[in-house]
Amino acid sequence: MVEQTTSILDKIEAALDTMRPYLKADGGDIEVVELTGDWTLKVKLLGTCQTCPMSYQTMKAGVEDAVKKAIPQVKKVIAINLSNE
Repeated sequence: MVEQTTSILDKIEAALDTMRPYLKADGGDIEVVELTGDWTLKVKLLGTCQTCPMSYQTMKAGVEDAVKKAIPQVKKVIAINLSNE
């Protein structure tokens, strides 16, 4: 597992915070599960985001882009509870 310094986790949370208003508006949310040694960020979608047919697109076009812009070392973002991942 990547050494998770507070500043990296803070940057990840800040990036996710830019997406949360949109997720919460539809009854969902997102939480960080793990940042792996190969810089894969694992997240869990919560609420209605777990079953929304647009969740995969939201992950790729929204969440992953926001995280990668904030922390370029992150290679990919996957939702552990989406079947498309």
